[in-house]
Amino acid sequence: MPLSTVEGELTGTVSTKIRLDRGAAALIDLDAYVAEHGGEWQRLEVLAGRRRLSASEADELVLLYQRAATHLSALRGRSPDPVVVADLSRLMLAGRAAVTRTSGGFSLRPVAEFVAYTFPAALYRTRRWWGGLSVLLIALTAVLIRYMSTHPAAIAAFLDDQKVQDLAANDFVGYYSEFRAENFALQVWTHNALVTAQCLAAGVLILPVFYLLAANLLNLGILGGVMVREGLAGTFLTYLAPHGLLELTCMFIGAGVGLRIGWSWIAPGPLRTRRQSLVAWAREGMVVAVGLVPTLAMAGVLEAFITPSALPPTIRIGIGAAVWLAFLAYAVGWGRIAHEHRPQAVDL
Repeated sequence: MPLSTVEGELTGTVSTKIRLDRGAAALIDLDAYVAEHGGEWQRLEVLAGRRRLSASEADELVLLYQRAATHLSALRGRSPDPVVVADLSRLMLAGRAAVTRTSGGFSLRPVAEFVAYTFPAALYRTRRWWGGLSVLLIALTAVLIRYMSTHPAAIAAFLDDQKVQDLAANDFVGYYSEFRAENFALQVWTHNALVTAQCLAAGVLILPVFYLLAANLLNLGILGGVMVREGLAGTFLTYLAPHGLLELTCMFIGAGVGLRIGWSWIAPGPLRTRRQSLVAWAREGMVVAVGLVPTLAMAGVLEAFITPSALPPTIRIGIGAAVWLAFLAYAVGWGRIAHEHRPQAVDL
């Protein structure tokens, strides 16, 4: 018998009195008990029958299931009406199955929610940090490459003449095809993920981030300086841009978000303690760290399969630029929409 008809069928009947097993003198009117809790049971039946529940509905389902379990226990401890107990027992089984499915079943919805809203919103909220840092570091790298290309003594402090010749003749280009593409992609992915994670983790102390960035950009400046000095600026751009646009952006994001985490305890704002601010921005940093994992994997694929390919240079650079622009649109354009859809109070 559906629970929705229990109250109707009991209307007009003689009130059923249930005496407690303990022998208490008080009597409980079953009609009143059903009238009082029947609405909750009907709501539980509706939620248990749905295939998909929102977060608030899932919480409501668990709460109603717990209440219904208490009701069933109370009825079983007395001289119960077998019809009501049977219907409520059936509802409890359906509720248990729905609660188990909701809390324990595998679902792609959290993954879709993360990709569609959580990650891009976090990128948008931190855009000023990693965007400003990107512009600054790119400008500094360009200046460093220019300086190295016009000051041979500066290059000589890091590389001897033979190494410079080997680098220009073969080593720079050969690096991208030294290993099998799939192995090289995995190697590049893990290395870049490690560097980015270090920037994020070191951000709480601020200064280590600048050390990590300086070490990596100095290496890039030396390579660029050698290639430009040897008249191979086009080769340098062809073998850097396809993957470097996305790869360097990910590194700058990691560094920028790391610095934001560090700044959170220096200037927590008027509404938070230092600890609360640090915890809030550290959580934001974890979101960015997880989201950058597949992004860096894409950069690794570009570096292993597109950069050393036989495609014309304009096509290789075009592919890398298209992927990079798509990511920026996702981070800033869609990120603004995601932030408005899923606002967070991390900016307090």
